[in-house]
Amino acid sequence: MKSRLRLVLLVLLSFAIAAAAYFWATGMIDSNYAYRSPLKDTPPQPAASLGEPSTGRLVFVLIDALRYDTSLKESVMPTLASLRQIGASALMHSRPPSFSEPGYSTLLTGAWPEINDGPVFNLDYEEIPTFTQDNLFSATHRSGLETAVSGYYWFEKLIPQSDVDHSFYTPGEDAAADREVVDAALAWLQSTDAALILIHIDQVDYAGHHEGGAASPNWDAAASRSDALLSEILETMDLENETIVVLSDHGQIDAGGHGGQDPIVLLEPFVIAGKGVKPGTYADIQMVDVAPTFAALLGANIPASAQGRVLEEMLTLPPQVSAVIPDATREQQSRLLTAYAASFAPGEKVDIPQSPQVADYQAVITSIRDRKIFAGRVWRSAVAALFLASVVSLLWRQRKQGAGAWLLTGLITALLFNFRYALLDGKVYSLSSIIGVTDLIVYVGVTSAVSFLLAWLLVALSKRIFRLSASPATRFTLLQGLVTILVLFFPVLLSFVFNGSVVTRTLPDYLTSYLALLGLIQILFVSLLTPILAGVTALIARISAKPQNQGEAHG
Repeated sequence: MKSRLRLVLLVLLSFAIAAAAYFWATGMIDSNYAYRSPLKDTPPQPAASLGEPSTGRLVFVLIDALRYDTSLKESVMPTLASLRQIGASALMHSRPPSFSEPGYSTLLTGAWPEINDGPVFNLDYEEIPTFTQDNLFSATHRSGLETAVSGYYWFEKLIPQSDVDHSFYTPGEDAAADREVVDAALAWLQSTDAALILIHIDQVDYAGHHEGGAASPNWDAAASRSDALLSEILETMDLENETIVVLSDHGQIDAGGHGGQDPIVLLEPFVIAGKGVKPGTYADIQMVDVAPTFAALLGANIPASAQGRVLEEMLTLPPQVSAVIPDATREQQSRLLTAYAASFAPGEKVDIPQSPQVADYQAVITSIRDRKIFAGRVWRSAVAALFLASVVSLLWRQRKQGAGAWLLTGLITALLFNFRYALLDGKVYSLSSIIGVTDLIVYVGVTSAVSFLLAWLLVALSKRIFRLSASPATRFTLLQGLVTILVLFFPVLLSFVFNGSVVTRTLPDYLTSYLALLGLIQILFVSLLTPILAGVTALIARISAKPQNQGEAHG
């Protein structure tokens, strides 16, 4: 009776773990979607504008997903190459998550995703909030200048439309949609006084997602077509009096996809040419530097939440604009730091730097954030250490009962899963491998289930489990599953230490967070499969025992 009760409890434990894994995994995903900036309700107020515009018009061409290495191929993008020769260029760095929406938000606010209050995820997601933070369009409009946007319809949701004078939005992402986008922009270039025009070209990203990825010939073909559209834009511009900027929001991995922390998706081109630009090749810049630099060219205020600097080394600004940048930077950064400290660490004493250097203020913001993160990691590390010690102790006490074989099942399961994931399918351990949430769950679930099935069978046969009576054989299988879950739980535990259970007031480390998500999905499916295999084990054990019992009875 006690043996049967133990089996029932083990089965119930397996189902309970499956439920916990499901709610934890969905909580991780949902909390990324729900994340909002600590400045959402108390954004800093804009500082003073930088004076008169240094250019008659700023045309902002955003070629979605254009990788830095692709942008350097002169045979693919000759127009961009010629623009680089007459203008200023640099390698631009972004931060994860490297999805489009966080990229757009960073470019337009000058703030990283943790602060800018744009969406950090846009997988299977359409509820895009409008900026609560000051942004380039708000700043430009506040200066009395006209603005225009032509591109994907997400911009209509993201940018307050009261700050946009001319607009064209499309749900399309391919070459045909880009044709319409550019045609709308060309008309404004010839007929309006818009000082800031954003032109979003999307077909490179489309090729990466739907036409074979960045390693496909379709990728270069899409980049070449985008370059031809860029040539048309340039033909309508007067670079003696106007300025053009070409950049991207993220790259793509070779297989197609982005969103993670992979180096190739966090490097983008930055090319600027025309009025107010000092030609040359410059040191690397950060994506948050774009909005402050545009503000300087337009004579607008630096967006209030901006965490970047004005790229003065690339610009030939009027002396009166150059003269006010230090004070304007100091004021803007002081307001940002004060608002951040009041929201993120209320009551904490903060020393406001008096320097005009952005880095000094950002170091204080980083320090405030890191102290909060460290405090959380201390107690979570203690919990994790206690858990691991308990597990090791339990397995050690069960070493004569088959703990080594249970552990071997878990290790084989993990090995088989990662063999298919990384070696056979060539996937990377990052959000860049996610096409959609449902696709991820199906892929990881099926792969982990098959891996566990093979590991269970291999160990069970090697230990001759099916020759045991039904009860011990069933117990052995249930413990195989539970110890396998413990093995798969290790990356989840690591992420718990680094990031907590779900996203709250800071964004996680996306490498450990992604590994945890993979682990939780694997745990979910292994937990559900374990009772089924236990039932199969009991059935096989009973069938195997019948001939023996019959023989004994006959004798």
